[in-house]
Amino acid sequence: MKAWKRRGGQLQGGFEQQEAAVLRGLVSQLEDMLQARAEETPQDPLAELTGIKAGPSESPNDPVLSRLLPDYHKLDPDNPSKEDLDSAGVLRSIHEPEVVDAKVGVAQVVMETLPRDGGNVRLTVEQADAWLSALNDVRLALGTALDVTEDMPEQLPEDDPRSPHLGVYHWLTYVQESLVEALTA
Repeated sequence: MKAWKRRGGQLQGGFEQQEAAVLRGLVSQLEDMLQARAEETPQDPLAELTGIKAGPSESPNDPVLSRLLPDYHKLDPDNPSKEDLDSAGVLRSIHEPEVVDAKVGVAQVVMETLPRDGGNVRLTVEQADAWLSALNDVRLALGTALDVTEDMPEQLPEDDPRSPHLGVYHWLTYVQESLVEALTA
């Protein structure tokens, strides 16, 4: 990957064909997961009449989605009260659709601006912000799937099945850091 550079009001970077394929694949998978979550919400006739979107009231069972769509109300894990559970469900139902729409929107910006076969990418500042959000979401998802912790070594033993994916995680970190540096330059 060519590091991001700021040129006037644009940010420019470049991706090899394989890098573009990996990034597009990860962003597409994330987008599919989020859209599937949105589609599993039961239909609410009142929401349809009012145009107000209502989301699910329960946390996702999938650990990746739980990381991307955390609870909006911190519960006491040892003794959650009924009121706290009700409050958490209402907050999730109200806010999750907006969060999912925002995450899908930034994923679509990456898909629209990253050439399928790799090559140069030119972004406005707004598009770069969308890229940062999407890269962060992909890193959170991949980090959760790999069980990345602060104590994890930079490289895992070759026989660890997570080893090749950890390299992708580190590469995504580089892409994100490079874009942050270009934005703040």
